[in-house]
Order: sequence, then C-alpha cells, then structure tokens
Amino acid sequence: MAVAVIDIGKTNVKVAAFDEGGRLLADMSQPNESCGGPPFRHVATMAIWRFVLESLTSLGRAHAIDCIVPTTHGATVALVGDDPDRDDGLVLPILDYEDAIVDTIEPTYAAIRPPFADTLSPPLGAGLNFGRQLAYLRHAHANGFAQARAVLAYPQYWSWRLSGVMTSEVTSYGCHSDLWEPVNHRFSRLADALDLRPLLPALVPAYQEIGTLRPELAGRTGLSPATRILSGIHDSNASLLPHLLGRDKPFTIISTGTWVIVMAAGIALDRLEPQADMLANVAADGLPVACARFMGGREFAVLTEGVSQSANVDDLAAVMHAGTLALPAFSDEGGPFRHIPGKIVGSVPDRRGAWSAIATLYTALMTDHLATRLGADKGPIIVEGGFVKSPTYAGILAALRPDQTVEAAETTTGTAQGAALLATWPRPPAALSRAVAPLPLPGLDRYAERWRTAVGRL
Repeated sequence: MAVAVIDIGKTNVKVAAFDEGGRLLADMSQPNESCGGPPFRHVATMAIWRFVLESLTSLGRAHAIDCIVPTTHGATVALVGDDPDRDDGLVLPILDYEDAIVDTIEPTYAAIRPPFADTLSPPLGAGLNFGRQLAYLRHAHANGFAQARAVLAYPQYWSWRLSGVMTSEVTSYGCHSDLWEPVNHRFSRLADALDLRPLLPALVPAYQEIGTLRPELAGRTGLSPATRILSGIHDSNASLLPHLLGRDKPFTIISTGTWVIVMAAGIALDRLEPQADMLANVAADGLPVACARFMGGREFAVLTEGVSQSANVDDLAAVMHAGTLALPAFSDEGGPFRHIPGKIVGSVPDRRGAWSAIATLYTALMTDHLATRLGADKGPIIVEGGFVKSPTYAGILAALRPDQTVEAAETTTGTAQGAALLATWPRPPAALSRAVAPLPLPGLDRYAERWRTAVGRL
C-alpha cells in the first residue's frame, strides 16, 4: 500500500507517493503561481485542485494508494462555506500572505494583537501572521467574512476538500499565526477579539484519520472510496517529524526551500527575539520548538538571478580570496535583517560560479548566525529540503560548526517524506540522513569572522 502526500509549497506544488517505509515511489510537480486579483492577490486554488486530482489519478494507476496526507506552507488560511465543490468551497479567495494590502489593517490590529510572551509569534509584515489576515478580511470584506461557516488552516482546507470533514490542527495555528499560545496549549485571546471561536472546528492531531475520500472524488480519480484522509500538517513541521520520532533531543533541523527555518528541538525558548523574526513553532506532538528563519531560497535566487550554476570549492575559494561579502538582506519579508537593504562588499571574481558561491556562502553564514543566536549549539544539525541539492552548503555549515555533527537528508523530499510518516504514526522511520564532512576551505574562519563583524554593525 502507498501514501500520497499533497505538498503545497510557496514555489511548487507536488503530489508524491511513498511506501510504508517512507521510500519515494513517484512524484509529480508544477509551479505554484498566485492570482493578482481582484479582490486581492490570492491562491490559485482551482489550478492546484485540478493538478492534485490529475496527480492522484496518475499515481493511483501505478500504486495502491490507501491514505492521503496534505502538507502546506504556513501563514495561509481559508474562509469556507458548506460545499467543498462550490467556488472551491470558499466564501472569499485565499489571500496570498505576500500581499501588502494586509498592512492597511494597522493600527487597528496592533490594538488587539496578543503579546509575544503569550503567542511566541513575532509581528510580521503583510499577511505572515494569519491572524492579521483574518482581521483584515473581517474589516475590509465584512460581507464575505459573515458568510463563512468555518476558518480552516491551509492543510486542513485541503483535507476538507478531500474528505468533507472540517478540522483544526496545531502545527499551522502554532506557526506565527498570533492565534495560539504554545506554552499553554490553547487559542489566544485574538480568537475572541475576532469572534472566531464559533468558526474554529475541533482540534485533532495531524496524524488523525478524519474520514475517507469523498465518493465523487473516488469516482474521478479511480482511487478507492475507503482511502483514508488525514488532517494534515504545516510543511516545516513535516520536515521535523522524522527526527521527532527517531531521535533524542536536542537536535536542530534546517528546513530549506523558499524559507530557511532553523528549528532547534529540545532547547529553551528564552533566546527568542521577536524583532529578529524568531518564534516558536508547534510540533506535531503539540510541544513548542524554538525557531529562527530567513527567506534563504528567495535570497539565493535574487543573488544568482535564478541561474542554476552550482558553486564548486574553487569558486568558493576565489570569492573568499577576493574578500567579497554579501551582507543581508536580499528580501524584506523575513529574517532578522529584513528592514536592511542587502549589499555586496568588494569585487566579484570573474568566474562562472562566482554568484552561486557568494549566495552559498551567504546562506550558510546566515544559517550559522541564526543557529548561534538561538543557542542551538548541542546535538546534531540536519539539513532538509532544496538546499540538500547544493554540493557545498551543508559542508560549509559543517566547517562553521566543528563542535556539532552536520547531516544532510538523503533526498530533497523531506517535507513530503515527513508528512507520509503521519500514516504510520508513531512508528520511528529508518535513518533518512547521512553525515557531511566539513568542506576543506582554508581561510573560511577569517572570512566568516569578517562577515560576522560586518553584520554586527548592521
């Protein structure tokens, strides 16, 4: 039997099939592009839904799928009606968290936003706090908001589309939503301020079977109507899941993609700095995890202008020898330096891989900076996600942190692979990562110290 994972990231949408041991059998993907509006920039739910059903149909022909698990990026929420098929089930489009229109809710939102001490959720721009999105929608689109039967976090929107059953789940509400108190394990006062409690379905674990595939969808896809649907999970917490089940704490997961998120399991929460985009995520077991993040994948793309040329050791050495520094930040949407325009100090070597080398050094140094700032200096560090494909990123990180073991996931499908494990919760997975040797880069310590000194002046 196989588990199908619907993995909706900010950049790509994937549907993947795994066997019960977590081995990837097959996958399909397409770019995830939002719609410009009206009434605001929003998620292309119809395009995603068509792709999901087509992928389930195709994968189901080759593999006996008996369970489907959704996992999605965070900061996204759906206002839904009664019918999961009518207008994609929505009373208003799902707002794209990058739309700055949400900023118009200030200062009204500031007056009702719970303190960081309660939610461990820092104040973020646009719709990155989805409680802020809901406040905006309630104020600016009151008629549509009033028609909502329920508020669903993004993974649970898709599990409802598949099963017809509405649920809430803690990993999405615990992801800088402002709506959850991680230490107290309860909704925050914001739920009352926005009168949301009647719209919040019952909380269930991410691994809970909430129903089976709707008969009409079974007919469209060829899957069995007995196919189990699980509630689903926030994507960074899916990356964390295999290690949560299979390791002793402390350990640190570096979840990489559009965002680079440093998740330090088993360390205290007292190092969190809200102004530095540090927060607590909530893991599938309901416990808070200290996190820090920056938009590493997006910044890498800015620095390289989307060129996929990889950097080798000679490229890295040339950049360090030239003294070229990339100083944050190259995105204004996340991280401790998001309000500071990024810049390049020094000349760029005339090498094909120079910009990739600059971007790789920058993202590794930023990752190291955040791990140090969190106090994530004990236990192994495991790199998951898209940066696993880099031949040098994890090796640089291992060289920067010689007192810790650095590992890299065996595949780049860590999010989907982690989500698939929900189908066999709480069975520990087989080893899914390998140790990475420190990259031999003479002069890296001096180069890193120059970078840290320059960043310290920002």
